[in-house]
Amino acid sequence: MAEIQEQDKSQKRLQRFSEALESGRLINIRQMVNELHSAEIGHLLESLPQNERGLVWELVDSEKSGEVLSYVNDDVRAKLIRDMEADELVAAAESLDTDDLADILQDLPDMVIRELLQSMGEQDRIRLEAVLSYPEDSAGGLMNIDTVTVRPNVTIDVVLRYLRLRGELPAMTDHLFVVDHNDKFLGLLSITDILTKDPGQVVGQVMMPDFQPIPAAMSEGEVAGLFEKRDLVSAPVVDADGKLLGRITIDDVVDVIRDEAEHSIMSMAGLDEEDDIFAPVVVSSRRRGIWLGINLLTALVASWVIGLFDATIEQVVALAVLMPIVASMGGIAGSQTLTLVIRGMALGHIGSANARHILTKELAVGGLNGLLWALVVAAVTMFWFENFLIGVIIAAAMLINLFAAALAGATIPLMMRKIGVDPALSSSVVLTTVTDVVGFFAFLGLATLVLL
Repeated sequence: MAEIQEQDKSQKRLQRFSEALESGRLINIRQMVNELHSAEIGHLLESLPQNERGLVWELVDSEKSGEVLSYVNDDVRAKLIRDMEADELVAAAESLDTDDLADILQDLPDMVIRELLQSMGEQDRIRLEAVLSYPEDSAGGLMNIDTVTVRPNVTIDVVLRYLRLRGELPAMTDHLFVVDHNDKFLGLLSITDILTKDPGQVVGQVMMPDFQPIPAAMSEGEVAGLFEKRDLVSAPVVDADGKLLGRITIDDVVDVIRDEAEHSIMSMAGLDEEDDIFAPVVVSSRRRGIWLGINLLTALVASWVIGLFDATIEQVVALAVLMPIVASMGGIAGSQTLTLVIRGMALGHIGSANARHILTKELAVGGLNGLLWALVVAAVTMFWFENFLIGVIIAAAMLINLFAAALAGATIPLMMRKIGVDPALSSSVVLTTVTDVVGFFAFLGLATLVLL
């Protein structure tokens, strides 16, 4: 319900902006835009056609522009950056946290990157280099190095005085990180304990020493899984030697979860979640045309199978009427299994250890559903065409195809991941080919053997 309300709110906001743009009330638009949070401005920009997007972008306050760039997708960000002057880009980038700056740095012109690095202090430059040294989709690439650390041999009172002297804490700080003199991670000191424990107690007596930090090389998907399982707000990131590098916070993990969900949905259609939905027609056509070509090849394979039995179809016209039923039922059944397995793999529930069990289960489901609906379709066919043999043939073909669909839906994603291909990207195309070819071949092949 909350998600639907938020979507309605976004749609109403978009409608107000569109009406204001049409009326030319730029002063009102500037005020409306800059009253929004940077993330909401980013969402608004992604939702506007390119000509209106450029106009609204010019009205965004300069102190907000850097953060807004970190919230839009790669395609939109690249277009916005191309329209900005070098000094504007430098000013926008300087306002960003290290992890957000690392996210957009690759989109900046080389001249701007050099000027930006020259303007940074040595400590900030070292921090940025630390983040950039790890892949973008790893814990190291996701982390923010703005951390607060304490030593285990100081008292809680000393920590309190240090925090007062510091004046403020980084956002999403629920723990301080305890390290030794070599910055090796030792444990967590919660803000709650700092406020409630005896000020004379030593940090080493109060801290949580058994917390497992996140390795910098861990994938962002695994990081999201850890935050979900442990209900974390923040977590330390360490290198291979256990040295504290930075921290990951829940707001970054929410972005990862959203991006992975978008990736799964878009990849199943052969699209990229970072594409601009208002990209030029030619660009969008080129991107989608590749997968249409691949789908055409698979359709030609299915048509070739049908062509092998053209003599059978000419003699028994009812077969042409019934063919789509077999292929369609197999496609739906296979898609159900495919979606279930891809989701299980994304959540870490399915792997090599339990793949055999999920395969056995899905084959049993496919067999049971195949038997049930084969009987239903056989009865309908016999009543429709008054031909007992055609009813038996379509029942047998449907049972074979649903069994094959379950087998393909369970094994294709696992095989794709094993060879290093994103299961969500191409599994549906392969599945469709399998269910069409098996369905047509089983149905027409049985009909040829029995009726001719």
